[in-house]
Amino acid sequence: MTVLACETPSVGPAAALAAQFQSLVPVLETDRLRLRAPHIGEFEHYAEITVGTRGQYILEEQTREAAWYDFTQMIAGWTLRGHGLWTIERKSDGTALGFVLLGFEPGDPEPELGFMMRASAEGQGYAHEAAVAARDYGFSVLELPTLISTIDPANARSQRLAERLGAVRDGHVEATLPEDVLVYRHPAPEGWV
Repeated sequence: MTVLACETPSVGPAAALAAQFQSLVPVLETDRLRLRAPHIGEFEHYAEITVGTRGQYILEEQTREAAWYDFTQMIAGWTLRGHGLWTIERKSDGTALGFVLLGFEPGDPEPELGFMMRASAEGQGYAHEAAVAARDYGFSVLELPTLISTIDPANARSQRLAERLGAVRDGHVEATLPEDVLVYRHPAPEGWV
């Protein structure tokens, strides 16, 4: 896969400024995970997930360029909306396992909880653990009034995760969307009003 010139990390004052912005993204910790700001070098993991067959449920156009635009758009959410993309990092060794998102993309009727894992991290409960942390942060700290996950009907793995998170299908919202997508509504954590 050809690396794009825009993937080259900044150096000097530009790198320091990028690090300063990254330090503003809240860090969430669970028993095994740390959710933190993505770094430019982790685009390689994002592309690994979104380009090719693994990304068929994420991007319409599975090219490195489309993945780059999606990656930067998700990160820009932090400066535009106060929420965005986190890297999911295993605390024990610092390995980047995937990404979790509180986002609001074009076409989303409401804020969305999204999750995507590297193949090597699937089936170990990491996505669930990260999604719970992001969901709870969205409701309790950011006071988001609602939170949904939009999932491709063929993506059974993400549907199972949404259901494990306690989300239920919202057929009313699904009927309002022009594309064939399942909408799972996440309940607010207990005690949240």
